[in-house]
Amino acid sequence: MKRFFDAELETLRSNLVLMGEIAVRQVRQSIEALVNADANLADAVAAADDELDQLEMKIDEEAIRYMSLRSPVATELRLIIVGMKASHDLERVGDEATNIVRRVVRLSSEPPLKPYVDLPRMANMAVEMLRDALECFLQVDAEKALRVCQRDKEVDEINRQLYQELTDYMIRDPGTTHRALELMFISKSVERIADHASNIAEEMIYLAKGEDVRHTEATRNPDAP
Repeated sequence: MKRFFDAELETLRSNLVLMGEIAVRQVRQSIEALVNADANLADAVAAADDELDQLEMKIDEEAIRYMSLRSPVATELRLIIVGMKASHDLERVGDEATNIVRRVVRLSSEPPLKPYVDLPRMANMAVEMLRDALECFLQVDAEKALRVCQRDKEVDEINRQLYQELTDYMIRDPGTTHRALELMFISKSVERIADHASNIAEEMIYLAKGEDVRHTEATRNPDAP
């Protein structure tokens, strides 16, 4: 028989999924704003950050109230802990998207330094990691969550390559320094978004199996036992 307050946990789940949808939309729109030099879209991304902040606070309030008034069993307690940690990561994703569009606004009045290929590719990978991590939350799929963690190194590698390319631009032509630095910071924000997706996936593994896999070889190496 289901516990009579299962609906309260379902509210927490629903709010976390809603945070994920908003965060994914923010990341997509921030990169779209970059590619199209669209300052108006950048403003919309920044405005959505307040919604994420409010949802994070709501999830924390729900979790604290639940633990105070109920006697959660181990699986419920893991869900509450994971929900609070994942909401913090999603809020940070929103912050990074906002950081991106602030730089987009500064870049929008200048010609593009280079065709925007790598950054959209990185962002698409980060978004897919986010979406898959949230699906793992709904499906309680530890194996899929582990694969999300292992994809983080692909984003890291593109970020490293882009840093080298932008450094070469600045060395060859100091006049490109401002634009190159802004793109470096955008690239770092995208890389951090992928890190937050990986964090969420790690929490999903903890939710499914009760195992803390942070900082372990399994999350980095697909061939690890």
